[in-house]
Amino acid sequence: MIDDYEINIDTIAIVPEGDNISRVYEKEEEYLVSKSSKKIIDKNCKSYGSSYEGRCEGTKYLTGIKSKCPIIIEESRDLIFFPTASIRNQNNCWLALNNIKSYHKNQLGCDVTFINDQKITFDISLYSLDNQYYRATMLKSKLNDKKKAKN
Repeated sequence: MIDDYEINIDTIAIVPEGDNISRVYEKEEEYLVSKSSKKIIDKNCKSYGSSYEGRCEGTKYLTGIKSKCPIIIEESRDLIFFPTASIRNQNNCWLALNNIKSYHKNQLGCDVTFINDQKITFDISLYSLDNQYYRATMLKSKLNDKKKAKN
């Protein structure tokens, strides 16, 4: 188990494993981290100059989304993550938008297949996953529009 984790382009999902323990999935590795998924997200936002709350404010400003906000962890590499549930829900997972290949409904929720062909089942309805995925892509689109306007 490690004490800290830096989100990067290989990070695909952050999944709670219990009180203040998360399993972080990367394209080639898995880590147990002695922090809640929310603390991992917040610490990574802060290491890029904001906080979780600040990133949510940015999402609200760009998209109008006010709850279960997708967030930009880091702009230049399009590190955008979205939650599977309310941030207050201790079972909330975080998924990396750019690393999702596909997803499908199953009996337990939804299977998400990532770009490394790893499949993970999440306790989320297809409707909610569609909605969260759409919101994250909308945020990415707004971010890309801002980048293009600067050039």
